Amino acid sequence: KILLPARGLRVQLQCKNLHEYLKELSPEILDRLYNHPATCLAVYRELPSLAKNYVMRMLFLDHPLPQAAVALWVKKDNHDQCVSVLTGLRLWHSQHLQGGLQGFVLNLVFKDNLRIALLGGGKPWADEGSNLGPDRHARDVESLDRYAMERWEVILHFMVGSPSAAVSQDLAQLLIQAGLMKSEAGDAPCITSAGFQFLLLDTASQLWYFTLQYLKTAQSRGMDLVEILSFLFQLSFSTLGRDYSVEGMSESLLTFLQHLREFGLVFQRKRKSRRYYPTRLAITLAAGVTVNPASGTASTALGATSGTGDTGFIVVETNYRVYAYTNSELQIALVALFSEMLYRFPNLVVAHVTRESVQQAIANGITAQQIIHFLRTRAHPVMLKQTPILPPTITDQIRLWELEKDRLQFTEGVLYNQFLSQADFEVLRDRAQGLGVLVWQNPAHRVMVVTPHGHSEVKRFWKRQKSHT
Repeated sequence: KILLPARGLRVQLQCKNLHEYLKELSPEILDRLYNHPATCLAVYRELPSLAKNYVMRMLFLDHPLPQAAVALWVKKDNHDQCVSVLTGLRLWHSQHLQGGLQGFVLNLVFKDNLRIALLGGGKPWADEGSNLGPDRHARDVESLDRYAMERWEVILHFMVGSPSAAVSQDLAQLLIQAGLMKSEAGDAPCITSAGFQFLLLDTASQLWYFTLQYLKTAQSRGMDLVEILSFLFQLSFSTLGRDYSVEGMSESLLTFLQHLREFGLVFQRKRKSRRYYPTRLAITLAAGVTVNPASGTASTALGATSGTGDTGFIVVETNYRVYAYTNSELQIALVALFSEMLYRFPNLVVAHVTRESVQQAIANGITAQQIIHFLRTRAHPVMLKQTPILPPTITDQIRLWELEKDRLQFTEGVLYNQFLSQADFEVLRDRAQGLGVLVWQNPAHRVMVVTPHGHSEVKRFWKRQKSHT
């Protein structure tokens, strides 16, 4: 096998939103998830507005509606999109009507539990801590926000190699399994190219991506995926600043709670404490993310929140100097990902954006658009007053530096050569073209390359051809 040059390949961190994640789950897991009203309400909340309208129109109907009638509600393109979303999430399904017509009917389990979520009834979603009496160590909203960011920043500091940051063995292993860090034999974990991209996302997108990676390993940890997903959705409807009881939780859920505690999603004063406080990070988590494929950046449905503390601290000048007014070691490490450090003062760092520093960042998997997004979203208030926020000289040059490295793309393929005659070459080449698996050819040298998945078919054809001659 060989690698061939082509154009435009850029490996980027893939961050699915809530619906994309749920669509990948098996029908059995989805049906079990819809047994929980909090899950149904969370899924409904993130539906496109038109799909919400479809669900509400059918929520209190006991009989299926003819598909032809449903198709008349809106324009065809919009209708097809809604059908795709609702079918993919198993929120409705087709059913035969009398007379041979096809109809749509809502998933019965989803319908019943969404009714409970909207109208009330059923069991409490979570046990409030009021039955435990007043908490002598109660936390207010401000202290919970501060705690959540401190816990999350410990993880980010660990990723950039800060010596003062320490995380549990479980968490370090999860970072490695997620591809955000790598560990050679006997060496401490170090950040990967995916990890560099991860650090440039906003906090909510980081958390959502990290949570998805955790969920992938949940079953291998002996946890019930439905149980922990339902708990996450329950947390998203919690009240910030209110305490909840751990009474009635299974052992696996208590273990999950300790992991959430380390991520900064819940506050629990001690491991054995009988109450916990959800933080703002947990309450906004279930909204997932919306990824802009053009820019390769991710943002939350609730608005982008800077992932690492102070917003509005960077000044960029047309001479490629970057002034970062911050004391945060993490912010300084992030700026250093794509620039060369010049000076460091108690509350100011001066850096220089160079061709070498930008191309080194690009080699690590960071895109020019992500660098620009980072600088723009953390721009100092003084820079926010000007239009555009960043000097066009800087943004254009960063993109041009990326294009210098973006001239080649490597495609895997299988090489065919050493043909005995031009006729043999042309017969096999025409066959590969007919199958749509020809990647490249050079008739003068009788050399061609086919895709790996087309190799077996081309090889079989060539064996048959040789047996007939």
